[in-house]
Amino acid sequence: MLLIVGRIGRPHGIRGEVTVEVRTDDPEARFAVGAVLRTDPAAASGTGPAAPPPVTGHGELVRVPERLTIEAARWHQGKLLVTFDGVYDRDVAEALRGTLLWADSADLPPPADPDEFNDHQLVGLAVVTPAGEALGEVARIDHAPASDLLVLRRPEGRTALIPFVKAIVPEVDLAAGRVVVDAPPGLLDL
Repeated sequence: MLLIVGRIGRPHGIRGEVTVEVRTDDPEARFAVGAVLRTDPAAASGTGPAAPPPVTGHGELVRVPERLTIEAARWHQGKLLVTFDGVYDRDVAEALRGTLLWADSADLPPPADPDEFNDHQLVGLAVVTPAGEALGEVARIDHAPASDLLVLRRPEGRTALIPFVKAIVPEVDLAAGRVVVDAPPGLLDL
């Protein structure tokens, strides 16, 4: 399964360096020198796969490669700056703007903490009450400032947001394919 780890932002300087909007909890590992990331250039335009490829300021056609290799990465004023192999000028860097960067979940080590999970491990799990009553399934994880939220797809088609905290989610059993949710009254009615 492919996981989004970042999105290429604006160029920084004239030598091909770009800002990256980080979407991973371990940027030092995902953006290490030599790491190879897959790309999704169609997401950059927002118009899908039929979008025309980007063009440099000189009118040259730029095809975003399927994979980009990290040549250098550094932090500058709280932003991650990355140089990709083969991207050495501002025009080409600008053409990459908006491209999503993906890592394969098979390449990610399992979390060391038994109470920590990668998003892809939780999506699709059945959600039940402590008594075993089915509440739905985990549709996705939203990362909010206060806490992560399980987005629960209810059987009737609605969604509910469940704060992913131990008091409300006392058990995650990956082997059994379920998450136990002890929701306070009214939480699932919002």
